[in-house]
Amino acid sequence: MSSLAVPQAEPVAGSTPGAAQDRPPLRRRIGLIPTVTLLLGALYCLLPVAWVVIAATKSGRELFSTFTFLPGTGFAGNLRDLNAYRDGVYWQWMGNSALYAGLGALLSTCVSAVSGYALAIYRFRGRETLFNVLLAGVLMPPVILAVPQYLLLAKADFTDSYLSVLLPQILWPYGVYLARIYAVAAVPSDVVEAGRMDGASEWRIFTRIALPMMIPGMVTVFLFQFVAIWNNFLLPYIMLSDDEKFPITLGLFTLLEQGANTPALYTLVITGALLAVLPLVALFLVIQRFWSLDLLSGAVKS
Repeated sequence: MSSLAVPQAEPVAGSTPGAAQDRPPLRRRIGLIPTVTLLLGALYCLLPVAWVVIAATKSGRELFSTFTFLPGTGFAGNLRDLNAYRDGVYWQWMGNSALYAGLGALLSTCVSAVSGYALAIYRFRGRETLFNVLLAGVLMPPVILAVPQYLLLAKADFTDSYLSVLLPQILWPYGVYLARIYAVAAVPSDVVEAGRMDGASEWRIFTRIALPMMIPGMVTVFLFQFVAIWNNFLLPYIMLSDDEKFPITLGLFTLLEQGANTPALYTLVITGALLAVLPLVALFLVIQRFWSLDLLSGAVKS
């Protein structure tokens, strides 16, 4: 038998053999674009944080006379001045923020869990219409609701009180939406039916069977709402007039306004902003172990 000889391709003039193999494929180079974009986005987000950390170490004189990213020597003095300002009113603002965010996020998570579970498990007339109304609430900007909320609470004589900041935060449409989505994925209908056949009440089924399965999702709802309330500025700005009830965001804003006439307060604002971020970082570190990438992992671990 005779074999057919396959002619070898001649190298193109001016090219080096193996250069095509050594050159990175076009697909690989295109795949670097998302990575570079994410790195630039991370740099854009972390640059202000780095500035706050470095600026908090500078005294009032160093803040305006040294290079932006050159650390200073006044951090301890800034802490002492912040602690002494108006007999430590800064820590009262921090305590108010902890109250608003902690209690508000807890109550909001409970309401979201019950509402989301009911919308996911029960079949009743108008369920989808109610859910669509909640979705419309998710799309509604908070600035549109602020004035109507103020007028309603003013009618009830709740303005300039802790309740005026807490009550509007309890019902969070996005939290109800997340709770419903998670309940559909994490709570099998067969488990609910089995509980009913065993004679358990609906409340017992929810608290003893469904809620443990929903814990990872509810932790996420709690975290999102805690951060949203902690960073909220508009609602306390409209509702409160007594500065002893201010959260940290509004308190730092008043310091910043006074800094226009008293530049020495700028260092207090920067140091206070740095300290205000630390509770959020600590919260992320503490509750991140409750998160799960798999929606069904809560049911498997229970």
